[in-house]
Amino acid sequence: MKSKVIKLAGLPVGIPQAANFTMVVEVLPTIQNGQLLLKTLYFSVDPYLRAKMSGGHQPPLYAGDIMYSRGIAEVMESKHPGFNPGDKVISFFEWREHLVHNGEGISILDNKGFQLSNYLGVLGTTGLSAYFALADIGKPKAGETMVVSGAAGAVGSIAGQIGKLMGCRVIGIAGSNDKVEWMRSVLGFDGGINYKNTPSIADEVARFCPNGVDIYFDNVGGVISDSVISRMNNYGRVVVCGSIADYNDTDVNFGPRLLPLVVYKKLLIQGFLIADYRDRFAEGIVQLQQWITAGKLQFAETIIDGFDHLPEAFIGLFNGRNEGKMIVRV
Repeated sequence: MKSKVIKLAGLPVGIPQAANFTMVVEVLPTIQNGQLLLKTLYFSVDPYLRAKMSGGHQPPLYAGDIMYSRGIAEVMESKHPGFNPGDKVISFFEWREHLVHNGEGISILDNKGFQLSNYLGVLGTTGLSAYFALADIGKPKAGETMVVSGAAGAVGSIAGQIGKLMGCRVIGIAGSNDKVEWMRSVLGFDGGINYKNTPSIADEVARFCPNGVDIYFDNVGGVISDSVISRMNNYGRVVVCGSIADYNDTDVNFGPRLLPLVVYKKLLIQGFLIADYRDRFAEGIVQLQQWITAGKLQFAETIIDGFDHLPEAFIGLFNGRNEGKMIVRV
Protein backbone atom coordinates (compact mmCIF):
# COMPACT_ATOMS: atom_id res chain seq x y z
CA MET A 1 0.00 0.00 0.00
CA LYS A 2 1.15 3.51 -0.81
CA SER A 3 0.62 6.57 1.38
CA LYS A 4 1.13 10.30 0.99
CA VAL A 5 3.52 11.80 3.55
CA ILE A 6 4.10 15.51 4.32
CA LYS A 7 7.60 16.60 5.34
CA LEU A 8 9.15 19.87 6.44
CA ALA A 9 11.14 20.80 3.34
CA GLY A 10 12.97 23.69 4.95
CA LEU A 11 12.83 25.74 8.12
CA PRO A 12 10.65 28.85 7.68
CA VAL A 13 11.95 32.38 8.06
CA GLY A 14 9.08 34.41 9.44
CA ILE A 15 5.58 33.15 8.65
CA PRO A 16 5.63 29.62 7.19
CA GLN A 17 5.00 29.33 3.46
CA ALA A 18 3.76 26.49 1.26
CA ALA A 19 7.33 26.05 -0.02
CA ASN A 20 8.42 24.99 3.48
CA PHE A 21 6.52 21.71 3.02
CA THR A 22 6.80 18.88 0.56
CA MET A 23 4.65 15.83 -0.10
CA VAL A 24 6.04 12.45 -1.10
CA VAL A 25 4.54 9.01 -1.62
CA GLU A 26 5.96 6.08 0.31
CA VAL A 27 5.24 2.34 0.19
CA LEU A 28 4.08 1.00 3.54
CA PRO A 29 5.55 -2.25 4.89
CA THR A 30 3.28 -5.22 5.60
CA ILE A 31 2.22 -5.19 9.24
CA GLN A 32 3.86 -7.70 11.56
CA ASN A 33 2.72 -9.24 14.84
CA GLY A 34 2.07 -6.51 17.41
CA GLN A 35 1.39 -3.87 14.75
CA LEU A 36 -1.59 -1.96 13.34
CA LEU A 37 -2.47 -0.52 9.96
CA LEU A 38 -4.13 2.86 10.54
CA LYS A 39 -6.06 5.21 8.27
CA THR A 40 -5.87 8.77 9.57
CA LEU A 41 -9.19 10.61 9.82
CA TYR A 42 -8.43 13.99 11.43
CA PHE A 43 -5.33 16.01 12.28
CA SER A 44 -5.00 18.92 14.67
CA VAL A 45 -2.85 21.83 13.50
CA ASP A 46 -1.47 24.01 16.29
CA PRO A 47 0.72 27.10 16.70
CA TYR A 48 3.27 25.25 18.85
CA LEU A 49 4.43 23.41 15.72
CA ARG A 50 5.96 26.71 14.56
CA ALA A 51 7.85 26.97 17.84
CA LYS A 52 9.20 23.46 17.22
CA MET A 53 10.59 24.68 13.90
CA SER A 54 12.51 27.39 15.77
CA GLY A 55 13.77 25.05 18.48
CA GLY A 56 11.70 26.78 21.15
CA HIS A 57 9.42 23.80 21.82
CA GLN A 58 11.01 20.43 22.44
CA PRO A 59 11.62 18.18 20.66
CA PRO A 60 12.38 20.43 17.68
CA LEU A 61 11.45 19.86 14.05
CA TYR A 62 14.26 19.90 11.47
CA ALA A 63 14.27 20.23 7.70
CA GLY A 64 13.52 16.80 6.24
CA ASP A 65 11.49 15.62 9.23
CA ILE A 66 8.01 14.22 8.74
CA MET A 67 5.46 16.60 10.25
CA TYR A 68 3.35 15.24 13.08
CA SER A 69 0.59 16.36 15.41
CA ARG A 70 -2.25 14.97 17.45
CA GLY A 71 -4.65 13.02 15.28
CA ILE A 72 -7.49 10.52 15.13
CA ALA A 73 -7.28 7.35 13.06
CA GLU A 74 -9.21 4.18 12.34
CA VAL A 75 -7.71 0.72 12.71
CA MET A 76 -7.89 -0.92 9.29
CA GLU A 77 -5.97 -4.11 10.14
CA SER A 78 -4.70 -5.37 13.48
CA LYS A 79 -2.13 -7.91 14.58
CA HIS A 80 -2.09 -6.34 18.03
CA PRO A 81 -4.10 -7.96 20.86
CA GLY A 82 -5.30 -4.61 22.23
CA PHE A 83 -6.99 -3.32 19.07
CA ASN A 84 -9.63 -4.45 16.59
CA PRO A 85 -10.43 -3.31 13.05
CA GLY A 86 -12.84 -0.40 13.19
CA ASP A 87 -11.49 1.01 16.48
CA LYS A 88 -11.11 4.81 16.46
CA VAL A 89 -7.86 5.81 18.15
CA ILE A 90 -6.12 9.03 19.17
CA SER A 91 -2.43 9.86 19.58
CA PHE A 92 0.35 11.88 17.97
CA PHE A 93 0.67 10.68 14.37
CA GLU A 94 2.96 11.54 11.50
CA TRP A 95 1.26 13.40 8.68
CA ARG A 96 0.46 10.30 6.60
CA GLU A 97 -2.76 9.07 5.02
CA HIS A 98 -2.00 5.55 6.25
CA LEU A 99 0.63 4.30 8.66
CA VAL A 100 1.92 1.20 10.38
CA HIS A 101 2.07 1.59 14.17
CA ASN A 102 3.08 -0.56 17.15
CA GLY A 103 0.19 0.72 19.28
CA GLU A 104 2.39 2.45 21.85
CA GLY A 105 0.84 5.67 23.17
CA ILE A 106 -2.46 5.12 21.33
CA SER A 107 -5.82 5.32 23.12
CA ILE A 108 -9.13 3.93 21.88
CA LEU A 109 -11.83 6.60 21.68
CA ASP A 110 -15.32 6.11 23.03
CA ASN A 111 -16.87 9.32 21.77
CA LYS A 112 -20.11 8.92 23.79
CA GLY A 113 -22.30 10.95 21.49
CA PHE A 114 -19.68 13.61 20.69
CA GLN A 115 -18.09 14.13 17.28
CA LEU A 116 -14.65 12.56 16.80
CA SER A 117 -13.17 15.93 15.90
CA ASN A 118 -14.19 17.29 19.32
CA TYR A 119 -11.43 15.18 20.88
CA LEU A 120 -8.85 17.29 19.05
CA GLY A 121 -10.48 20.52 20.24
CA VAL A 122 -12.83 21.22 23.10
CA LEU A 123 -12.42 17.69 24.53
CA GLY A 124 -8.77 17.45 23.52
CA THR A 125 -5.59 19.16 24.60
CA THR A 126 -6.90 22.62 23.69
CA GLY A 127 -9.99 22.43 25.90
CA LEU A 128 -7.98 20.69 28.60
CA SER A 129 -5.33 23.43 28.43
CA ALA A 130 -7.97 26.07 29.02
CA TYR A 131 -9.46 24.13 31.93
CA PHE A 132 -6.32 23.14 33.82
CA ALA A 133 -4.32 26.33 33.18
CA LEU A 134 -7.14 28.54 34.40
CA ALA A 135 -8.09 26.37 37.38
CA ASP A 136 -4.56 25.69 38.62
CA ILE A 137 -2.74 28.93 37.74
CA GLY A 138 -5.41 31.58 37.13
CA LYS A 139 -7.46 30.52 40.18
CA PRO A 140 -10.51 32.66 39.28
CA LYS A 141 -12.66 34.21 41.97
CA ALA A 142 -16.19 35.50 41.44
CA GLY A 143 -16.23 39.20 40.65
CA GLU A 144 -12.69 39.35 39.26
CA THR A 145 -11.80 40.76 35.83
CA MET A 146 -10.14 38.41 33.37
CA VAL A 147 -8.61 39.28 29.98
CA VAL A 148 -7.95 36.63 27.33
CA SER A 149 -5.73 37.18 24.30
CA GLY A 150 -6.24 35.02 21.22
CA ALA A 151 -9.75 34.83 22.62
CA ALA A 152 -11.43 33.54 19.44
CA GLY A 153 -8.93 30.71 19.14
CA ALA A 154 -9.24 27.13 20.31
CA VAL A 155 -7.86 27.60 23.82
CA GLY A 156 -8.83 31.22 24.42
CA SER A 157 -12.48 30.79 23.49
CA ILE A 158 -12.86 27.97 26.04
CA ALA A 159 -10.79 29.71 28.73
CA GLY A 160 -12.96 32.82 28.54
CA GLN A 161 -16.15 30.82 28.93
CA ILE A 162 -14.76 28.90 31.89
CA GLY A 163 -13.86 32.25 33.44
CA LYS A 164 -17.50 33.29 33.04
CA LEU A 165 -18.69 30.00 34.57
CA MET A 166 -16.49 30.78 37.57
CA GLY A 167 -18.03 34.22 38.02
CA CYS A 168 -15.50 36.48 36.33
CA ARG A 169 -16.05 39.50 34.11
CA VAL A 170 -14.28 38.49 30.87
CA ILE A 171 -12.81 40.68 28.11
CA GLY A 172 -11.46 39.01 24.98
CA ILE A 173 -8.87 40.26 22.48
CA ALA A 174 -9.07 39.01 18.88
CA GLY A 175 -8.22 40.06 15.33
CA SER A 176 -11.53 40.99 13.66
CA ASN A 177 -14.86 42.64 14.40
CA ASP A 178 -16.64 39.39 13.50
CA LYS A 179 -14.63 37.48 16.07
CA VAL A 180 -15.29 40.13 18.72
CA GLU A 181 -19.03 39.93 18.00
CA TRP A 182 -18.91 36.11 18.17
CA MET A 183 -17.23 36.28 21.57
CA ARG A 184 -19.88 38.63 22.89
CA SER A 185 -23.05 37.21 21.33
CA VAL A 186 -22.27 33.48 21.34
CA LEU A 187 -19.63 32.92 24.02
CA GLY A 188 -21.05 35.45 26.47
CA PHE A 189 -17.93 37.57 26.97
CA ASP A 190 -18.53 40.96 28.58
CA GLY A 191 -16.56 42.83 25.93
CA GLY A 192 -14.03 42.47 23.16
CA ILE A 193 -11.13 44.33 21.58
CA ASN A 194 -10.10 44.07 17.92
CA TYR A 195 -6.36 44.63 18.21
CA LYS A 196 -6.00 45.13 14.45
CA ASN A 197 -8.03 48.33 14.30
CA THR A 198 -7.21 49.78 17.71
CA PRO A 199 -4.71 52.67 17.80
CA SER A 200 -3.77 51.86 21.41
CA ILE A 201 -4.41 48.40 22.88
CA ALA A 202 -3.39 49.72 26.30
CA ASP A 203 -6.05 52.46 26.13
CA GLU A 204 -8.70 49.91 25.12
CA VAL A 205 -7.74 47.58 27.96
CA ALA A 206 -8.00 50.53 30.36
CA ARG A 207 -11.42 51.43 28.94
CA PHE A 208 -12.82 47.91 29.24
CA CYS A 209 -11.12 47.22 32.59
CA PRO A 210 -11.47 50.47 34.59
CA ASN A 211 -10.81 48.58 37.83
CA GLY A 212 -7.75 46.78 36.47
CA VAL A 213 -7.11 43.16 35.49
CA ASP A 214 -6.94 40.29 37.98
CA ILE A 215 -6.28 37.40 35.59
CA TYR A 216 -4.60 37.50 32.19
CA PHE A 217 -4.86 34.32 30.10
CA ASP A 218 -2.12 34.87 27.54
CA ASN A 219 -2.08 32.98 24.24
CA VAL A 220 -0.28 35.67 22.25
CA GLY A 221 2.59 37.53 23.94
CA GLY A 222 4.17 40.60 22.32
CA VAL A 223 2.70 44.11 22.47
CA ILE A 224 -0.74 42.81 23.45
CA SER A 225 0.63 41.20 26.59
CA ASP A 226 2.69 44.27 27.46
CA SER A 227 -0.51 46.33 27.32
CA VAL A 228 -2.54 43.95 29.50
CA ILE A 229 0.12 43.25 32.11
CA SER A 230 0.61 46.98 32.65
CA ARG A 231 -3.02 47.08 33.87
CA MET A 232 -2.74 44.18 36.32
CA ASN A 233 -3.99 44.57 39.86
CA ASN A 234 -2.07 43.61 42.99
CA TYR A 235 -1.68 39.83 43.25
CA GLY A 236 -2.77 39.40 39.63
CA ARG A 237 -2.14 36.07 37.92
CA VAL A 238 -0.76 35.73 34.39
CA VAL A 239 -1.26 32.34 32.72
CA VAL A 240 1.21 32.05 29.82
CA CYS A 241 -0.29 29.39 27.55
CA GLY A 242 1.20 30.53 24.22
CA SER A 243 3.06 33.32 22.45
CA ILE A 244 1.98 33.13 18.81
CA ALA A 245 2.92 36.79 18.24
CA ASP A 246 6.59 35.83 18.65
CA TYR A 247 6.73 32.47 16.87
CA ASN A 248 7.57 33.96 13.47
CA ASP A 249 9.98 36.66 14.69
CA THR A 250 13.40 36.64 13.07
CA ASP A 251 14.90 38.83 15.80
CA VAL A 252 14.61 38.66 19.56
CA ASN A 253 12.25 41.38 20.77
CA PHE A 254 12.11 42.75 24.29
CA GLY A 255 9.02 44.46 25.65
CA PRO A 256 8.83 46.77 28.66
CA ARG A 257 10.87 45.66 31.65
CA LEU A 258 8.23 43.87 33.69
CA LEU A 259 10.15 43.05 36.85
CA PRO A 260 9.19 46.28 38.67
CA LEU A 261 5.52 45.49 37.95
CA VAL A 262 6.00 41.92 39.14
CA VAL A 263 7.59 43.14 42.37
CA TYR A 264 5.37 46.06 43.30
CA LYS A 265 2.10 44.44 42.20
CA LYS A 266 3.11 41.01 43.57
CA LEU A 267 2.22 39.33 40.26
CA LEU A 268 2.32 35.62 39.57
CA ILE A 269 3.46 34.81 36.00
CA GLN A 270 3.56 31.10 35.19
CA GLY A 271 3.93 29.12 31.98
CA PHE A 272 1.76 26.14 31.13
CA LEU A 273 2.25 22.98 29.06
CA ILE A 274 -0.58 20.48 28.82
CA ALA A 275 1.83 17.51 28.81
CA ASP A 276 2.26 18.00 32.57
CA TYR A 277 -1.41 17.08 33.07
CA ARG A 278 -1.54 13.79 31.17
CA ASP A 279 -2.56 11.86 34.26
CA ARG A 280 -5.56 14.14 34.80
CA PHE A 281 -6.99 14.17 31.27
CA ALA A 282 -9.96 11.96 32.18
CA GLU A 283 -10.93 14.35 35.00
CA GLY A 284 -10.88 17.35 32.68
CA ILE A 285 -12.78 15.61 29.88
CA VAL A 286 -15.59 14.65 32.25
CA GLN A 287 -15.99 18.26 33.42
CA LEU A 288 -15.90 19.68 29.89
CA GLN A 289 -18.46 17.09 28.71
CA GLN A 290 -20.79 18.04 31.56
CA TRP A 291 -20.62 21.74 30.68
CA ILE A 292 -21.23 21.05 26.98
CA THR A 293 -24.16 18.72 27.67
CA ALA A 294 -25.71 21.34 29.97
CA GLY A 295 -25.39 23.98 27.25
CA LYS A 296 -22.93 26.02 29.33
CA LEU A 297 -19.95 25.75 26.99
CA GLN A 298 -19.97 26.69 23.30
CA PHE A 299 -17.20 25.86 20.87
CA ALA A 300 -16.25 26.28 17.24
CA GLU A 301 -14.23 24.15 14.86
CA THR A 302 -12.76 25.28 11.57
CA ILE A 303 -12.48 22.08 9.54
CA ILE A 304 -10.46 22.01 6.32
CA ASP A 305 -11.07 19.01 4.08
CA GLY A 306 -8.26 17.08 2.44
CA PHE A 307 -4.91 15.64 3.55
CA ASP A 308 -3.12 17.79 0.97
CA HIS A 309 -4.39 20.92 2.76
CA LEU A 310 -2.56 20.29 6.04
CA PRO A 311 0.19 22.87 5.33
CA GLU A 312 -2.42 25.40 4.17
CA ALA A 313 -4.42 24.93 7.37
CA PHE A 314 -1.31 25.31 9.51
CA ILE A 315 -0.29 28.52 7.73
CA GLY A 316 -3.86 29.78 8.17
CA LEU A 317 -3.35 29.87 11.94
CA PHE A 318 -1.02 32.83 11.50
CA ASN A 319 -3.47 34.66 9.23
CA GLY A 320 -6.42 34.38 11.63
CA ARG A 321 -8.24 31.94 9.35
CA ASN A 322 -9.59 29.85 12.20
CA GLU A 323 -12.49 30.44 14.52
CA GLY A 324 -11.99 28.06 17.40
CA LYS A 325 -10.02 24.89 16.71
CA MET A 326 -8.34 24.36 13.34
CA ILE A 327 -8.69 20.75 12.20
CA VAL A 328 -7.99 18.94 8.92
CA ARG A 329 -10.34 16.14 7.92
CA VAL A 330 -8.28 13.67 5.90
